[in-house]
Amino acid sequence: MIHWLKSPNSPCVSQYVECYWLIDKRPDSETYQFPKLNPDPSAHLILSPNNQAYSYDLNPSIAKGEGSHWLYPHRQTFELDHSKPFVHLGIKFRVGALYCLPDFSANPLALDEVESVEDSTLFKQLGMDQSRLIELARTNPQQCVEQLDTMLSPWLEQCTEDQHSKITRNVLKHLDQSTISELGEKLYCSQRTLERSFQRTTGLTLKQCQSMNRLEAMLEYLYQRESTELDWVEVVFKFGFSDQPHLIRHLKKQLGFTPKTYEKERGLTIDVYGGVSSKSKLG
Repeated sequence: MIHWLKSPNSPCVSQYVECYWLIDKRPDSETYQFPKLNPDPSAHLILSPNNQAYSYDLNPSIAKGEGSHWLYPHRQTFELDHSKPFVHLGIKFRVGALYCLPDFSANPLALDEVESVEDSTLFKQLGMDQSRLIELARTNPQQCVEQLDTMLSPWLEQCTEDQHSKITRNVLKHLDQSTISELGEKLYCSQRTLERSFQRTTGLTLKQCQSMNRLEAMLEYLYQRESTELDWVEVVFKFGFSDQPHLIRHLKKQLGFTPKTYEKERGLTIDVYGGVSSKSKLG
């Protein structure tokens, strides 16, 4: 499995794009064939070969197609089909970034959806040659980053920020370190205003986004530790759960299994699509 994750070099691009990432599963790679993708508040533009199939089990529906596609913010865990060799070059956008783009600002942001971009006007305007970019990503990641920056810059320069996007940007700076009830005081704004602006910009509630971020941080924490090191009582308090039953209910709802099952099968759940944990989980 070849993989990397890199930040944009361009300040203009990095304002709206969190990172670029590559996953390249070769025929001899031994990995889980049907891993689960954690809930994610970010949108990803995923560049893939034209004839390469993709499949996301959205429970209860299944999104299938070929080639490049949008993976929009999703509130639930998706199951991926990694049973065959594949390659994905991804662009992970910052939370709420699509709201600022003219191609998306006129309509509510899609959630829990996968959408093909092969024949889209946007894809043609950007001049995406995914075959060339993927080959460059395989052989020269830094040059690939430079090419993506150059390609995206004219599009992202069209971004416009309004009061809602500015409020959301400020909220995101504090969301993981504060309770939702504290945000209004910190930002000198009513909680109702914060909620309304955040949901308009991201499609998510403050609680939903905070919960996604907490789950990612917790799974990263668990993955980096051996079973003998895990103290579930400590995990409960470290990540803000009221008690162990609360943690159990949360994991069963989000991942479909209990803490003990996750402890044994933790590799089945991944956050490789531009997530922080990709460095450790694909090694």
